[in-house]
Amino acid sequence: MFDFLAPARLALETARIGLDAQMVVGLRVAGMMGLWRMEPDELGRMVAEKPAAVREAVEAFFEAAQRGEAPHRALSASLVPIGERAASNVKRLAGQAA
Repeated sequence: MFDFLAPARLALETARIGLDAQMVVGLRVAGMMGLWRMEPDELGRMVAEKPAAVREAVEAFFEAAQRGEAPHRALSASLVPIGERAASNVKRLAGQAA
């Protein structure tokens, strides 16, 4: 049976990750401008975290696909590691300013 709400849930999940990602960008830019306290290794971390996040997302997608999950569920599984990293970055970066 087709899940008619699946596209909406996937869109909302993607939008949430997009908002977190924009918050991370804003916090990092503010830090680079000196408006926000930022750890010295943040710029290196910003670059180094991308390949691992992409690898985890691809692995999650293919693991879900190999289990026979529906396409929208495989896509949703691939968003989990990216969403977790984005939310973690927001929390960490916002905490640095305090």
